[in-house]
Amino acid sequence: MAAAGGRRAKASRGALGRRRPRAAVPGAEGRPRAAAGRPVDEEVSSDSEPESPSLGRRRREVAVEEEVEETPQEKKLRLAKLYLEQLRQYEEERAVDEEEEETEPVDLIGDRLKEDVLEQKGQLQRLVAKDVQLPDPTSIRVLRGHQLPVTCLVISPDDRFIFSASKDGALIKWEVESGKRLCVVPGGKKGSEELHMGHASQVLCMAISSDGKYLATGDRNKLIMIWDTATCKRLHIFTGHRDAVSGLSFRKGTHQLYSGSHDRSVKVWNVAENAYMETLFGHQDIITGLDSLSRDCCVTAGGRDGSVRLWKIPEESQLVFSGHQGSIDCIQLINEEHMVSGADDGSVALWGLTKKKPLALARQAHGMQDVQGLQQPYWISAVAALRNSDLVATGSHSASVKLWKCGEGFRKLEPLSDIPLVGFVNSLKFSAAGDFLVAGLGQEHRLGRWWRIKEAKNSICIIPLKQRVAAPSPKAPDGC
Repeated sequence: MAAAGGRRAKASRGALGRRRPRAAVPGAEGRPRAAAGRPVDEEVSSDSEPESPSLGRRRREVAVEEEVEETPQEKKLRLAKLYLEQLRQYEEERAVDEEEEETEPVDLIGDRLKEDVLEQKGQLQRLVAKDVQLPDPTSIRVLRGHQLPVTCLVISPDDRFIFSASKDGALIKWEVESGKRLCVVPGGKKGSEELHMGHASQVLCMAISSDGKYLATGDRNKLIMIWDTATCKRLHIFTGHRDAVSGLSFRKGTHQLYSGSHDRSVKVWNVAENAYMETLFGHQDIITGLDSLSRDCCVTAGGRDGSVRLWKIPEESQLVFSGHQGSIDCIQLINEEHMVSGADDGSVALWGLTKKKPLALARQAHGMQDVQGLQQPYWISAVAALRNSDLVATGSHSASVKLWKCGEGFRKLEPLSDIPLVGFVNSLKFSAAGDFLVAGLGQEHRLGRWWRIKEAKNSICIIPLKQRVAAPSPKAPDGC
């Protein structure tokens, strides 16, 4: 597996690894910019000036005074007790809701803690794929509102809302239960960013924080906009990328935001502090997708440079993976140690973060198409994974979304079922509970206009995923 150390890379402009951008003030490179005194909706650049030394000293003194009230050991004990109490309440409520009739006592908290440990290690794989039923096509709900192809979407952590954006620059907040549009931020005309609240160019990516507080959106005009999810009010604008912003992801449990761009760089931001943190370089082509979980790292797809990369932020290093033959256009983490990616050569790959080659590779995953008399595979335009499970979904323009089962150890990829959907599937997301899948459809691919499917509808599709109910096993007669 190729690895590039960040410290030596700083000395050379072309080397792989981390490089911080130039700043107008000496010594300002890579330093977080705090947001104290800044008005809401101020533009924040990765070239902004640092805070004054006296302001930083006063903040540190205040922080020290606050921390004196509670020792680290006391804080750990308090948080542990609070966590266990929340677990106990959650598991008891879930057991009541599901009306489970257990003949033997179950250690709810113990089982949950074991799952948490496996999840942190990246070894948790809930086996749910075998129980997923093929949905009735008539049960798929279609939400219309975008004028141009939908390019990206996210689901709120509580599974109540969907946020979507499109090539028309519009941002829409939907209610899952009713399908109603709760908020619409229309797209503006090119060059009207300063006067218009929303985007004035195609929106290519979005991400939502794990607490559901912030929404981030990125567009072709190099801008990242931060929104309040409750009110759909724009809070900040982040600038600094030198080309289209094509990938966004919040680190789970924090307000740290990773962004990827067609300028081949990855930037790190602190949304809560309204601050730029650092920039990393390494890809040799545009970044087409980005994802992260709770660790201080992110994964990216590098388009036609043929690589998937894992960026380790604290270690100032990156790992390089290769296996696809075409442009890698989409990527998502399954758990902390495994991920899935799709490419325009029609292949879908499963990866382990300790192996430089795919653990499993499905070629021509969506079949072949006739293009001007030539047989070519359908491009994989979207992938999704139900976190910490064996269920994966892929999208193309082959008139269907495919569900896949990951084998034990993620070393096999088995097709489960096809869900009919006409158009380019530009985005896919599973709900946190795994009871529905959302697809963003368009007449065109999110990154270009190579084909146009006129019969397709620019829309959001909510696909219900029901679990098969296991038949009760017959009781053995007495005396057997």
